Amino acid sequence: MLERLFRLKDNGTAVRTEVMAGLTTFLTMAYIILVNPTILADAGMPLAGAAAATCLAAAFGSIMMGLVANYPIALAPGMGLNAYFTYTVVKGMGIPWETALGCVFLSGVLFLLLTVSGVRRLIVGAVPASLYAAIAAGIGLFIAFIGLKSAGIVVASPATTVTLGDLTSPTALLALFGLVLTAALLAWRIRAAMLVGILTTSALAWATHAVQWTPVDYSLEALTSTAFRLDIPGALGIGGEGAVLALVEIIVVFLFVDLFDNVGTLVAVTQRAGLIQPDGTIPRLNRILLTDSAAAIVGAAAGTTTTTSYIESAAGVAAGGRTGLTAVVVGLLFLVALAFAPFAQLIPAAATAPALILVGALMMAPLAASDWEDPLVAIPGFLTLIAIPLTFSIANGLAFGIVSYALLKLARGQARAGDWMLYLLAALFVARFVWLGAG
Repeated sequence: MLERLFRLKDNGTAVRTEVMAGLTTFLTMAYIILVNPTILADAGMPLAGAAAATCLAAAFGSIMMGLVANYPIALAPGMGLNAYFTYTVVKGMGIPWETALGCVFLSGVLFLLLTVSGVRRLIVGAVPASLYAAIAAGIGLFIAFIGLKSAGIVVASPATTVTLGDLTSPTALLALFGLVLTAALLAWRIRAAMLVGILTTSALAWATHAVQWTPVDYSLEALTSTAFRLDIPGALGIGGEGAVLALVEIIVVFLFVDLFDNVGTLVAVTQRAGLIQPDGTIPRLNRILLTDSAAAIVGAAAGTTTTTSYIESAAGVAAGGRTGLTAVVVGLLFLVALAFAPFAQLIPAAATAPALILVGALMMAPLAASDWEDPLVAIPGFLTLIAIPLTFSIANGLAFGIVSYALLKLARGQARAGDWMLYLLAALFVARFVWLGAG
């Protein structure tokens, strides 16, 4: 049965290899079970429910990827979009988390429609690959900044906007310990470095009485406290009293970041696995994208942010994973982890902050492939990179990058009729800035 489903022999692999690859991928991305609920809890979402939703979304997406697309790519709620959801949409704009989940759901539906209609190819083709790298790195800086702030290493300052915090405080000391430990484990290429770092730092926090926890009942109600709580009418702006444009912007950001993040991950993982065709095409691409959009829809219904392909899948590929059986194993392990979801609140912020900082560091890698000697690459890339963390908004970073790239192409006389989608996107972002200024 496994041979029929995954064509193991055709791909030069075996069941044992695929299972070990799945375990490797799971260990490298299991930190999301602890980090994602911590971020969503800042938005007011029940922590146990958010942890359960994280496991369910990752399980559904990974298993569907394995069975439908037959790729060794695992999915889970994406880092960066969870921070945008909490700190920009919910806390910054004051939008209820239920409405924000409705926006995630609608972005998944739009992604599905764009994939089926072929518009997705037009959008992807309109944005230069160099800007993908800047977007990914900018999100990395955004995540790292949140981690530094959560750890108390960076604090607000009326004189300089931000400054160094009190490194002798218990939270900062714990976070620094976790940072050094996890970084050392990563340097030694330990697969479960993030997870080991989080759990060890949490154990130290408990041993030093730096965290308190009130036991809660293990109940189905706790696990379903975020399920089907999304507010789709609110996300559509029904009765929103002028909030329609803001909600449209949120949906577009979820859509775009998922789109670019997914494409970058697909190229990286499929290249590593040797699955790209000689002409550069990715077999069964539509199945992969349909899976990604379906996972985002199901994840929003369960109660978590956009579910997307994970670059950590490359760890499983390096361990020999070549088929969807690897992804199915990852999904089954997330289902097992569901049993521990109510205990996510045992993990203090000081333990998850180092993971955020180091994930941010690892997201800088795509910048190496950009041609920083070319102003057409360097200027839009830099504006995207710096605007995301400093304006605390992925949307602003996307806008600065796409508008500046379009303007520079015009200035160099390189505008072509085939670039109409790029200029349409740039015009929409300019209109957004005008609307924000008028507001």
